[in-house]
Amino acid sequence: MSRIGRKPINIPAGVEAKFENGVMTVKGAKGTLTQNIHPNMTVEIDGAVITVTRPNDNKENRSLHGLTRTLISNMIIGVSEGFKKELEVNGVGYRVQKQGKDLVMNLGYSHQVIVSDNEDITIEAPGPNKIIINGIDKQKVGQFAAEVRAKRPPEPYKGKGIKYVDEVIRRKEGKTGKK
Repeated sequence: MSRIGRKPINIPAGVEAKFENGVMTVKGAKGTLTQNIHPNMTVEIDGAVITVTRPNDNKENRSLHGLTRTLISNMIIGVSEGFKKELEVNGVGYRVQKQGKDLVMNLGYSHQVIVSDNEDITIEAPGPNKIIINGIDKQKVGQFAAEVRAKRPPEPYKGKGIKYVDEVIRRKEGKTGKK
């Protein structure tokens, strides 16, 4: 049995969850999320506890069991607490600033790179070299952070570029370090 899939999900106070016609809907203080659930998975809501069960031990059902439980758990965490990704900008002359709903980045190009936040994602720039991305959907927050990082990924020689705060850049020696 899946270790993750069989763990029950506790619903915190202020969060409302319902499962109808293969669609899981979670409503909380930060917003509402919906997710289509595979028809093989059975979702049961008993008071403040959600359990996910599978019909048999087929390979597909085993893999869907833990996935379904994790998706529902992430929805509940998203509407109650939200998700956050922090990025760091390193490099001489590299800086970011917030102008209205746009994030304006000077990344060593001949032009400024501008990224706008959408209805699901909010961007903050508390300092000239820090970006914080917030949202209720974990997948969208991670995808948006990856797209911002892709504007100037860190390079291995000096570490210049945009990186996650907890990311470790493996450094290489230059041409002179070979001798």
